[in-house]
Amino acid sequence: MTRSISILGATGSVGEQTLDLIRRNRADWNVVALTANCSAEQLAKLAREFDAEIAVVGDEACLAELREGLAASNVESAGGEQALCEAASRPVDITVAAIVGCAGLAPTMAAIEQGGTVALANKEALVSAGEVMMAAVAHHGATLLPVDSEHNAIFQCLQGGRLSQVRTITLTASGGPLRTVRNLEAVTPAQAIAHPNWDMGAKISVDSATMFNKGLELIEAHHLFPLPLDRIGIVVHPQSVIHSMVEYQDGSTLAQLGPPDMRVPIASCLAWPERMETPCKPLDLAALGQLTFESPDEDRFPATRLARAAAEKGGASPAILNAANEVAVASFLSGQLAFTRIAALVEQALSRMSVAAPQTLEEVLAVDGEARAHASELLEHA
Repeated sequence: MTRSISILGATGSVGEQTLDLIRRNRADWNVVALTANCSAEQLAKLAREFDAEIAVVGDEACLAELREGLAASNVESAGGEQALCEAASRPVDITVAAIVGCAGLAPTMAAIEQGGTVALANKEALVSAGEVMMAAVAHHGATLLPVDSEHNAIFQCLQGGRLSQVRTITLTASGGPLRTVRNLEAVTPAQAIAHPNWDMGAKISVDSATMFNKGLELIEAHHLFPLPLDRIGIVVHPQSVIHSMVEYQDGSTLAQLGPPDMRVPIASCLAWPERMETPCKPLDLAALGQLTFESPDEDRFPATRLARAAAEKGGASPAILNAANEVAVASFLSGQLAFTRIAALVEQALSRMSVAAPQTLEEVLAVDGEARAHASELLEHA
């Protein structure tokens, strides 16, 4: 049976890996919408290859290049945030929401409002607008499937069980490329994005290096699997083989294992509730030899501490944390901010802003904009 799919963020890491799976099972899929921020040439090429109905760039300045790349094809083209939301609103069997950062919030909400299945790879959207987004999922009868390897692992471990029977959830973290680096002050963007296990985009790779990725995932897990925060833990697991664990009240702990390849959790979402083939190599546990674990070092990497505190405080704090982190990471990648100042800037923003919990998408975006402006002002004195 052919299924329809839209991919928001088609030229990013998750988008490309989703399309790799679709390419291998081409007859099973009808591609409706593909989007990108810009990357017009690449987007046009993908839209032609997969015979998409529409291709959309978020940056309208890239629209002319997209139209040129789609000339003499049957693919529609559009540009701008409203066009992204309209494309996300097209009815499909499944939408993969993989736009990085809070920029993906409005299109993801547009997809949720169709009441279909949304495979969520944009953790920042759920961090910034958790209550608003989960309320929309319930109101529109949508199905939200987690793409992040950790949350997908938890989702799989919960199949056949009930959340009321769960004692704890443990998110695993690789520790990133800097876990054993002593002089963090001198870390360069090239070092921070050189993840030892995962192939990810620059922003997510830096978040992994700072451990903000795990902090954001802690908040995301709290919304997806609503346990008290003190029952959601984090453990560093450098081999990235166990992706997360669920402990039940009878003492049983279920863990999901797999290679560090995002095509595994993406395939889990695309085929759910069934399974599909992937090109990933089977695990060879004997060759691995050992799986090790350690506690996070929150003195050197305070991001998880800051994220937990923001989640406990509630209100707009998670949205402020996310916005300030996005500003700080962009500044670090451009060479304007030291690696160790990323967490420091986020902590400053959290301590100086206090905003009531946003109740609508518009209020979330307003908080996000205010927090970005504040973080940018702090950067001038960093």
